Amino acid sequence: MQVFVDCDPGIDDALALAYLAAQPEVRLVGVGTVYGNNAVDVTTNNALRLLELYGLQDVPVAAGAGRPLVQPPHLAKGVHGGNGLGDVSTPEPQGVPVAESAAELLVRSARSAPGELDVLALGPLTNLAVALSLEPELPRLVRRLVVMGGAVQAPGNVTPWAEANINNDPEAAETVLGAGFDLTLVALDVTMRTLADAVWLDELAAVPGERAAVSARFLDFYAGWYGRVLGERACAMHDPLAAAILVDPALVTSSVDVPVRVELRGQYTRGLTVADLRGWPADETDGRPAVTLATEVNSAEFLKRMLNALR
Repeated sequence: MQVFVDCDPGIDDALALAYLAAQPEVRLVGVGTVYGNNAVDVTTNNALRLLELYGLQDVPVAAGAGRPLVQPPHLAKGVHGGNGLGDVSTPEPQGVPVAESAAELLVRSARSAPGELDVLALGPLTNLAVALSLEPELPRLVRRLVVMGGAVQAPGNVTPWAEANINNDPEAAETVLGAGFDLTLVALDVTMRTLADAVWLDELAAVPGERAAVSARFLDFYAGWYGRVLGERACAMHDPLAAAILVDPALVTSSVDVPVRVELRGQYTRGLTVADLRGWPADETDGRPAVTLATEVNSAEFLKRMLNALR
C-alpha cells in the first residue's frame, strides 16, 4: 500500500512513523509537515530526523503550513517538549525538505497514482485544505483518508469540547470532513481509551535496539505529562493508533457512518466536532457526506502490534 503522511512530529507522530516503517506492506511515498505540536520548521526537522532513524531517508519530506487558515496557531510544547520529541536528542538529519510544499507533494502523489494512495493525517488539517484548493478532485484521487482528530462523545483535550488538531484549524477541518473523502475519523473517543500503561512502557524499555530505546525515552516524557492528567504512569497513543487503523481497518471493531461538522462560531464551542448520530437518511439532512467514526477499537491487539513494531 502507498501511504502519504501529513503530520506535526510530535511524540505520538514519531511512534506512528515507527509503526509504518515496520510494516512490510507499507510504502511511504511522502511526508508533509505542519505546525501543531511545534512550529513547522521544528516539525519538518523532526520528520527528517525520524525517517532517517527508521531507515526511511529516501522518503521525500515537504514543509507545509506554518499557521492555520484564519486564527493564530496553538503549539503544544508543554506536551511534547521544547524540541517536539520530549527533549530527547537525536542525530541531526542529513537530508533536507523538497522544494514543493506539503500540499503540492500530496496533490502530485495522488495524481500520479489515482485511486491507490492512502493518506494519514495526524496534525491540523491545514495542508489538506490547501491541497483541496489546488485539486478539488482530491477526494476521488485518494483511496482512503484516516484522520486522527476530534472529540465526538468524549471530552476535548485542549478545551472541554475540542481536540487539538481540529481546534488548531477548525476551518480546515470543516472543509476536509465535508469534502467527500472515504474518511475514517479516529477521535479521542477511542484514542483516550487506548493507553500505554506502566506495564507496557516497562516492557518497551526492556526491548533491545535503538528504535525501542529512543521510543522509550520519547514516551517517558509523554507519560510524565499524561500522568498529571490520568493520575497514573500512562499515555494515550493517538497517532500510532490511527496509523495502525490505516494499515488494518479491522482494528476498528465498531463504527458509525455519520456526517461530522466542526463548530466555527460558538463562543464556547469553537472547534467542537459535531456528529449527526440520529441515523436519518441523507435526504432528511443537509446532504453532507458521511465519514466513518470509529467508536470501538481492539486496543490490546494494537498495543501488541505497536510493541512488535519497535523491536
